[in-house]
Amino acid sequence: MTEGSDPAHIAIIMDGNGRWARRRFAPRTEGHKAGVRATQAIIEACARRGTTALTLFAFSSENWRRPESEVRILMELFLRTLRDEIGRLHENGIRVSFIGDRAGLGRSLQTEIGRAEEKTAGNANLTVNIAANYGGRQDIAQAARRIAEEVAAGRIRPDQVDARTLAAYISLSDLPEPDLFIRTGGERRISNYLLWHLAYTELWFTDTLWPDFDPAVLDEAIACYRGRQRRFGRTTEQIERQRHA
Repeated sequence: MTEGSDPAHIAIIMDGNGRWARRRFAPRTEGHKAGVRATQAIIEACARRGTTALTLFAFSSENWRRPESEVRILMELFLRTLRDEIGRLHENGIRVSFIGDRAGLGRSLQTEIGRAEEKTAGNANLTVNIAANYGGRQDIAQAARRIAEEVAAGRIRPDQVDARTLAAYISLSDLPEPDLFIRTGGERRISNYLLWHLAYTELWFTDTLWPDFDPAVLDEAIACYRGRQRRFGRTTEQIERQRHA
């Protein structure tokens, strides 16, 4: 895609819930609750826009290092939100999918994740991918491990393993790679998120904390995206010739 196009797939690191709460002298849990409300608004905005996929970083494989009490509250909030929202998402034709090591999550949450995926599997308006207990390096490592098993079993020859082969075993292999990556909260890094997928993704960072991220800020990010030229290794002249062909 070149200038003027809307992103089909948007990936977001939703950062800043804790700082949002601290600035209001409120418990961090209030920030996470406000973050849920922001997430609901952005999902609705993407659905209205006709976005194909929205991938949200909810909980990384490194977030287990946080205080045990906060992790417990996060998991409880995650479970409650999933139970409360899945019906509305389904009614709006939104498919919900999860990536990450769900075996590391609680049994109740694993069950609810399975129910949500099964209930919404046939929906096609928007796919919302939730990255929970997810890490980009972990994702690549598990793909390499599965390919190694296929080679050992004789189903794949070593000389057949290339970037396309690996991509087929990475999470989200059924979707186009993200066009636009957004990180809120002021940090300027990707934090082990979708390392394979972001090779040619346009990156956009904002100081806005996630609970304050609303459809207007999303519009700002998309407007910036529209003004960029995505060349994928080609020259500007080649892109222009293709456009006018």
